[in-house]
Amino acid sequence: MNEVDLQVEVEVNPTEDVDKVMQAVENIFGRLDFEEKTQRRGGLLLARTKMMEGLSKFGKVLRRDRIRDAARGVLFQGLRGDTIAFCLNKQVAYAGHVSFCDPVAESPLGPIKVKITSENPKKLIDWLAPRTP
Repeated sequence: MNEVDLQVEVEVNPTEDVDKVMQAVENIFGRLDFEEKTQRRGGLLLARTKMMEGLSKFGKVLRRDRIRDAARGVLFQGLRGDTIAFCLNKQVAYAGHVSFCDPVAESPLGPIKVKITSENPKKLIDWLAPRTP
């Protein structure tokens, strides 16, 4: 697999525990180094890696949850050029599962925003969420 650039962005609301929000992301993408930024209301967590381990864990969760076909559809919908963008429900991620959502309104605490850049994004999608037979 060619080099990838995984970027994760998630808002931390004033009512949320920053460690739990980090845990939600790491439940899906594995250990990441976060950068915390302060915002007017709450904070913002940013993580970026070029390591495939995070995507490997994401792919395993898709297989375990048996949502590869649905994931393929969402990933292809979010494909623009060499970048795949999608959002995940933060609460579901904290429970260790994947639920795709819209960027606004669908996830009450705000989504986990994910961008994956790759030289060959279609091949990456085939690797993450292969068609089920």
